[in-house]
Amino acid sequence: MPSTSTPPTGAPPGRPSAARSAALRRAADAAGRLGMLVFLAMVVGSHFAAIPYWLTWVPFALSVAVTALANGRRGTGAGGAPGARPLAVAPPVTGRWKALNSPADRIPSHGTRAYGQTYAIDLVAEPEPGARPAFGWWPVARRSEDFPAFGMPLTAVADATVVRADDRQRDHLSRTSWLALGYLFLAEGLVRTLGGARRMIGNHVVLDLGGGTYALYAHVRRGSLAVRPGDRVRAGQVLGACGNSGNSTEPHVHFQLMTTGDPNTADGLPFTWHGIGVPRNGEVFEAGPAHAAPPHTGPAHAAPAGPGDPRPDVSGAA
Repeated sequence: MPSTSTPPTGAPPGRPSAARSAALRRAADAAGRLGMLVFLAMVVGSHFAAIPYWLTWVPFALSVAVTALANGRRGTGAGGAPGARPLAVAPPVTGRWKALNSPADRIPSHGTRAYGQTYAIDLVAEPEPGARPAFGWWPVARRSEDFPAFGMPLTAVADATVVRADDRQRDHLSRTSWLALGYLFLAEGLVRTLGGARRMIGNHVVLDLGGGTYALYAHVRRGSLAVRPGDRVRAGQVLGACGNSGNSTEPHVHFQLMTTGDPNTADGLPFTWHGIGVPRNGEVFEAGPAHAAPPHTGPAHAAPAGPGDPRPDVSGAA
């Protein structure tokens, strides 16, 4: 399926500086990548010209500083602020899964607020104990098909509109050995960072849930998306399949809620799943199918919950 997208519907009411903030974030991200590129060029150039060793680290330090400053300012909006009420949605998968890098254990869950990941979670399929290949020294890499998560369906967490859909990137071999993990962190990860959000999250789909809330599914399987931008989907509808594209060690589902349809400028939003909550790191859970919500005329995003209803609900799941 070709890579296509539609413009995000814009920041929700009450954020008058959203456009300016988004522009600053894009500029900061571009400056950070440029600094890293200059650093790499100077490292290579130092073998052919007399470049002082200390000077090569200046663009690297500036890149890290700019990136840290940009990420430090994320999550300061109303929706992404600490203590924000989680949004109740259906889980993005069905079956037996294990949670990794969970916001139930730390925030930001992935060690960064970049790309709206503040409250993101990773899921690996665990249909039965021992079904998932173990991490170790050998083999150096495995085929994606060796992992039970690969090809598992991804389902809509709520009634929503598709705003981004990209499934052209390849599913690569796993990085589930010490050698492969070193390659990922020391080489591949750096190159992907220079490529921006698309190279990091890989194939992906973004849903507009309404009310300034968007759901991102990352590392989707190549060619698996069954939806296009502009499509309306129902809770529980299959969107595509779990893959191993982008900055990924093995086939898994990366799921997050965020404030805009563009991960480059989004803040993360907290979530909770019906009947599950937010599983902790290493917790195995069973997810049942979501049920479509009855027709409605308003946005999918519910009004803030009152004291007797602590979690807003947009999924329509029972």
